[in-house]
Amino acid sequence: MLRRALVSMLAMGLASLPVASPAEDIKPRTPETAFTGKLTPDILGISAESTAESARAVFDSLFKGRTDTKTDIQQQKFGNGGTSFVAAMSFSLPAGPRQNGEMLSTSFSSPASANRAYFVARNLTFAQDQQPSKADMIKEVMGKYGVPTIIGDQHLYYIYRKGSIISVGGKYKAASALEAIDKPLDPRAAVKLNGDTVRGSCVAVVKRAQAKAKELNAMLPEAKGANCEGVLSVQLVPGTSADRVSIAQFTLLDIKRVISAAAIDGAALAADQQSMPTGSTPRL
Repeated sequence: MLRRALVSMLAMGLASLPVASPAEDIKPRTPETAFTGKLTPDILGISAESTAESARAVFDSLFKGRTDTKTDIQQQKFGNGGTSFVAAMSFSLPAGPRQNGEMLSTSFSSPASANRAYFVARNLTFAQDQQPSKADMIKEVMGKYGVPTIIGDQHLYYIYRKGSIISVGGKYKAASALEAIDKPLDPRAAVKLNGDTVRGSCVAVVKRAQAKAKELNAMLPEAKGANCEGVLSVQLVPGTSADRVSIAQFTLLDIKRVISAAAIDGAALAADQQSMPTGSTPRL
């Protein structure tokens, strides 16, 4: 019922979006991803498999017909040829006393790395009289994404490594997840999650990714230091009462794709530079 309510709220539409220029001189290579097969999480149908073009179709379908929305389509140019491509898309619907607010955003790699999604975020702000129960939200989340790696601090974290969701011994059911979500993260589980390495905490990496610029180069240093390949984070902020949710924040970060796409783009740009004309000014 909750899922139907949320989807019905999102039966909206986008204004016409700009189309990227064709990259005739770029031979795309699909970057590696942390997510494979059935373990490819999506947010409203947008996943690491999505290109800017396929994500546009999702935006268009979900938000068709709305006039009270704002959209932001960010385009960039790649290489000396100035090939234009969609680097990011975002949609927002303002919250009101009786209207739920919504934000959906996605960041994409360049045409050289197949213009694939590596960061997806969705924020829902519920009107006071429409706040869902925390128990129902947890049930919906676990029904869609499975058993989380670790729960606490208002979050359910799904940590991916080698194509699987990492387990640190927490065999969560809906009831135990509800009990754990407002408690601090279990430090013993965090130690198990990081193991004997000194690499960066994936929980910290995804939190910082939410706050910083979403360009590949900005995210690359922490991605290289992360002790995982991908993260799905779901935050449920308490509402007017502790058993209700006022804000639900979903974040999908493909760390492996950030690293792989940055390498592909860097090689393509280097090759592009080498292909530039080298003629000198003639003697006059």
